[in-house]
Amino acid sequence: MYLKLLLATLLLAPLNPSHAATPAEEPIPIGSRLELFVDHFLIADMQRTTLKLHEPVKAPRPKSPLPVNHMVTVIKDKDLYRAWYRSSDPSYPGPYHTGHPGETVNYAESRDGHEWTFPKLGLHEINGSRENNVILAKMPPFLTNFMPFLDTRPGVPASEHYKALAGYPGPGDKRGTNTPGRGLFAFVSADGIHWTQKAEAIPFRPQWRHAFDSPNVSFWSEAEQLYVCYFRTWSEPDRLRSISRATSPDFVTWSEPVEMKPNLPGEHLYTNMTQPYFRAPHIYMALPTRFVPGRGEAQDSETDNNSTDILFMTTRAGTEKYDRTFTQAFIRPGLDPAQWRNRANYVAHNVVPTSPQEMSIYHRSGDRYILRTDGFISVNAGAKEGSFTTRPLIFSGKKLVLNFSASAAGSLSVEIQKADGIPIPGFTHRDCEIMVGDKIAGTVEWKGKSALSSLAGQPVRLHFTLQEADLYSLNFHP
Repeated sequence: MYLKLLLATLLLAPLNPSHAATPAEEPIPIGSRLELFVDHFLIADMQRTTLKLHEPVKAPRPKSPLPVNHMVTVIKDKDLYRAWYRSSDPSYPGPYHTGHPGETVNYAESRDGHEWTFPKLGLHEINGSRENNVILAKMPPFLTNFMPFLDTRPGVPASEHYKALAGYPGPGDKRGTNTPGRGLFAFVSADGIHWTQKAEAIPFRPQWRHAFDSPNVSFWSEAEQLYVCYFRTWSEPDRLRSISRATSPDFVTWSEPVEMKPNLPGEHLYTNMTQPYFRAPHIYMALPTRFVPGRGEAQDSETDNNSTDILFMTTRAGTEKYDRTFTQAFIRPGLDPAQWRNRANYVAHNVVPTSPQEMSIYHRSGDRYILRTDGFISVNAGAKEGSFTTRPLIFSGKKLVLNFSASAAGSLSVEIQKADGIPIPGFTHRDCEIMVGDKIAGTVEWKGKSALSSLAGQPVRLHFTLQEADLYSLNFHP
């Protein structure tokens, strides 16, 4: 029922920030879930306010960072941060190509999400020694894009606590190919270290020119009650690196893939890194690498002068389209010339919490980028007071909690209105206690009271007034 209501309201979402709210709008059932202002989904009208994309800040360089490698996954498993990345056996003589026999998957751990250790697991002899952190080796072509996830599906067998999809079909135009074995194969593990390969899960489609040749990420969707995979395909006829999606109830049988078509004209999206946000799993964040040919510093040949940067996109559970509210770079290459080299800018799969106030993004350079919790995008007002109104909402809970930041002179207030825009007595701006400061979870009060139980279950609008402030998220606490 939740998914049906969500899909119905998605179809009625406003197309632009100046959309004028009307009493006839279908209410959005948000219950007590956290909602981020990463798109215009909740917003009906904006006056002197705008959505603002916040740039991640590079943390101090770790003394022991993750190594400079591709295909990195970072997962917070209880109190332990775990990382998987692609490496290579130094004794492998070549030739070097995507999916070569010398590729390995290595494992690292961290207690604070900043400094990393590399346990000597003794599982594989690499370069004449078992004193290494290699967990998978000599399995071409599956180790070129091995991207694990922690399976949170209720009742999942202990032996399949971790899962992954991996595979590489080989180079070249493969249209018309229907040979088994060129698709993505399932892998399962009890501990994320010892893995068992299963059957081919998502086969290569004969209508595709190429596919799967970058990170192909999957996860259990709490909101959809399905496994979801976002993977590399190429658009036709423009041959742009793009993204498709498939779902599965059991990680065995997968739906027919659907092209998401997120590309702007001429734009290559080299990766997708789509993931459910850890505080609001019905909202999927994506941090794709944008590939720009002919803009970088050549290294090995005159043809590899390509540059890359990181974008920010979102998509909501059950939908087949990405939101591109912002199309500019989220993380730029920066001052380091090395970051302007071919394929230098990728981030690990998953944004993870590293404190109650902070979340982290891991870059293939070994750097860690940080944002405030929920701090991707905000509704922002400058020195002149602004406002915005939500579409009608139906909530459950007893108090309204906001993640906001204001300047010393800034402030924020909330008025609760009926669906037709009429202020509800006792919950007007005049009744609202002005909110100042900077809080991840600030409770709104009206004349010293925060209880909203009398309004739960009926359509209401929230009318916000802001000055020199950012509003990142809201939810109604039970």
